[in-house]
Amino acid sequence: MHESELILTLTGSLTAALLLGFVTQKIGLSPIVGYLLAGLVVGPYTPGFVANGALTGAFAELGIILLMFGVGLHFHLEDLLAVRTVAISGALCQSAIATVLGALAAKHFGWSWGAGIVFGLALSVASTVVLTRILVDNNDLHTPTGRIAIGWLVMEDIFTVLVLVLLPAIFSSPSVITIEVVRSLAFALAKLVVLVALAFVMGVRVIPRLLNIVARTHSRELFTLTILVVTLGIAVGSAKMFGASMALGAFLAGMIVGQSEFSLRAASEALPMRDAFAVLFFVSVGMLFDPVQLMKAPGLFVATVAIVLLAKPAAAFLIVTLLGYGSRIALGVSVALSQIGEFSLILATVADQLGIFPAGATNALVGASIVTITLNPILYRII
Repeated sequence: MHESELILTLTGSLTAALLLGFVTQKIGLSPIVGYLLAGLVVGPYTPGFVANGALTGAFAELGIILLMFGVGLHFHLEDLLAVRTVAISGALCQSAIATVLGALAAKHFGWSWGAGIVFGLALSVASTVVLTRILVDNNDLHTPTGRIAIGWLVMEDIFTVLVLVLLPAIFSSPSVITIEVVRSLAFALAKLVVLVALAFVMGVRVIPRLLNIVARTHSRELFTLTILVVTLGIAVGSAKMFGASMALGAFLAGMIVGQSEFSLRAASEALPMRDAFAVLFFVSVGMLFDPVQLMKAPGLFVATVAIVLLAKPAAAFLIVTLLGYGSRIALGVSVALSQIGEFSLILATVADQLGIFPAGATNALVGASIVTITLNPILYRII
């Protein structure tokens, strides 16, 4: 890689995001729309400057980590336990409905049932970045709507991790599918349990002492560096050692630091970095979109958008209402979850690597992701 490519990618991506984000903000749309358009502008499917997609994706991952760390700082274990019933049952039921509808739509377009089910699973999981951004922007993170939505999102994250573990076992060795799937599932669940237990032991015994030692140096740089090392260390360790997503690891890191007396200081130090890198997530999504390929087969794209914007929120609204919550909370949760993002694209990438998806499937998901991410903040403000 040329030494200037990193600087060019950052400069081009952030400049395009700044200009188009400013324009969309001025015309009354969310800046997120501008960031997505910036990705299209600097992506490989439009003329002119082309940013390095791998670099942009890496920076986007850092943005997701910092964003989920910030959410975890203000989200305690008691909050998760308080919404466990609606979060677990809601995430599982809505995922099942979205998976069935996605599989039926894919089958209509001539796919195999296996590919259709994986496609439906990709439609079932909401974007971490978009959902948390919407809740923060509308001051709803600490409301009942925000707590339910975040708890729901955490359950979707865990469910997606299990799916990612099982896909290679299911599609690589059909002859030993039962034994391999059961073994993979049991091992993945055991690792997640160990991860959570270890995280909270560290939260009580290790991290607060470490932060206290560093805080006594009165060095802002050392404190910021410690927060970064803790966040990235737990996020990367969660992914490499326990098979979880980095987003889930960062969320746990935030909950750990949030138990200490330094939570407010940690939040103020991480905020500027989080916002800058989170922008690159939206740019990286826009870079993946090929409008020409989409126009050749628009039917699947339209069906995908309909499932995400209509069927998913309808199912979520019904589930939350049936569990005894008011229609206002049910509407807020259902609309907040009506988009797809990074986890859908991760599932699509794995499906492509395993040869599960036919041509055009991932691009349809990317197109639907752009449309739903664009409309989601607008719809949430309307309600």
